[in-house]
Amino acid sequence: LSAFRQREAVSAVGSSNMENDISLKFRQQLFLISENLVSEDVAALKFLCTDLLNLRKLEGVKSAVDIFKLLMAQEYLNAEDTFLLAELLYRIKCHSLLEKIGYTKEKVQERLSEKGRISPYRQMLYELSENITSEMLKKIIFLLQNHLPKRWTILSALDLLTSLEKQGLLTKDNVKILEDVCMTVSPDLLETIDCYKKGKGEKIKTKNKNNQKMFRIYLLNMIMLSCMEELFLSLKQYFKYKKWSIVAKLLFAASTNIALIFINIYAGFFLDNKAASFTQCFSELNLELRGEFSNTIKSYKMDGPRRGFCLIINNVNFNGSQRKGSCKDAEQLERVFTWLGLEVRTYTDLTSGEMINLMETWQHMQDHQDRNCFICCILSHGKSGAIYGTDYRLVSIRVLTSHFTAKQCPQLAAKPKLFFIQACQGDKVQRPVYVDTDGPTPDLSSVQERISLYESIPEEADFLLGMATVDGYVSFRHIEEGTWYIQALCSKLQLLVPRGEDILSILTQVNEDVARRDSPSGTKKQMPQPAYTLRRKFIFPIPMAPPPS
Repeated sequence: LSAFRQREAVSAVGSSNMENDISLKFRQQLFLISENLVSEDVAALKFLCTDLLNLRKLEGVKSAVDIFKLLMAQEYLNAEDTFLLAELLYRIKCHSLLEKIGYTKEKVQERLSEKGRISPYRQMLYELSENITSEMLKKIIFLLQNHLPKRWTILSALDLLTSLEKQGLLTKDNVKILEDVCMTVSPDLLETIDCYKKGKGEKIKTKNKNNQKMFRIYLLNMIMLSCMEELFLSLKQYFKYKKWSIVAKLLFAASTNIALIFINIYAGFFLDNKAASFTQCFSELNLELRGEFSNTIKSYKMDGPRRGFCLIINNVNFNGSQRKGSCKDAEQLERVFTWLGLEVRTYTDLTSGEMINLMETWQHMQDHQDRNCFICCILSHGKSGAIYGTDYRLVSIRVLTSHFTAKQCPQLAAKPKLFFIQACQGDKVQRPVYVDTDGPTPDLSSVQERISLYESIPEEADFLLGMATVDGYVSFRHIEEGTWYIQALCSKLQLLVPRGEDILSILTQVNEDVARRDSPSGTKKQMPQPAYTLRRKFIFPIPMAPPPS
């Protein structure tokens, strides 16, 4: 009997140790996730958990760990069931963190209808907050001034929505106050609210014909005024520089666009044609009661007071040899990105160690906090997945870019980070007359190791890597006019940013431009390649000044 009790005690201790190990591992996972979440993510998690946790306790939350503790205390989260945490990370688009708890984006999507806990109402409010820009928020606060308590500090759209809920002005069954302000500030926000109401089975009230007509007239007037204002500002600049051909093109384009807008909106106004009605101008969103909003692609917020920094690393001199034409690239990049509102810093002839040190310096720059984005352009020799310093030592592109992940550089978390690399990625093309390759003299006896382009960018969101060429191949540089890739990039940015194109569309045009070019012999080609983990469209605000060239 004594021996039996001894074995039973040993078994209990072993079981207890195993449970402790599981608990420790689980808490370590939660801690790692918390370390990768910034203050905006924590605010989003608090908001999404509003229906699940005690409001007073939520107000005391300072970090993601605090939220995890509350969820565990209420038995929403434990080592055996982590789906609620997976859903929360999915909702705030931190998809790269899902793997830490054994999920992927696709696995979460599959189980949402069965296990999802975040209500459609909470989803709708969060989705709405993500689409409200800082300018819209100022207007909404002004409109709701009499409804907001004076002691309440509104710092974000989530703060605003929380305040309205606390006062009972906003509930899952009454979103009229939101509809009213959205109609005034930005009618397209109504789609998100209508989508929620449809998911509830609530009928969307159809406005009578007079209201529809008045709305179309209001919309047309707003668009016409906006177009005329933009046109006037653009013409003013071009008149100043006496660029008459551009003035003529602008006037023609403006008249054509205004005519198209007029036809689109008034087709439904005059013809009562459902297929042509205004509501068809927007794609409908579908939200099931336990489903989610459709994947409409939103844009990164670029309306801050300062656009961001642009670093240019221009490696020209390599132990007696020069990358002739590279200074032309650096000058053009500086002009274009300054025109786009960035603060440009240029660094010349850096060794491999100096490039790493420079990345570390900018990684800890506090000034990123009030900027919208970060851009880095590197002009040098290169090899597969790496860049040469002027000391002919290679630095992995991954090493350079990983300094700016959310964990390493929290000030740039959730903001777009763009890297443009002008360098060879192999030695497959020989150097023709008047054209240099951006790689060292090939060593034909060596076999080049290949690195996937996607291995060069961090495994998290908001990065874009624009490479001058595909892996294994050279890129071309004219000794006087600069490189094909950088010159095409600068040209397309100047042409397409004023048209409102996003960066991926612009890079597609860059690909086409470079692909059409030939070396002097007519037999050598080049194909750029972008890789990205952007979550939204990246669109530069249209500059007031004319393009630099």
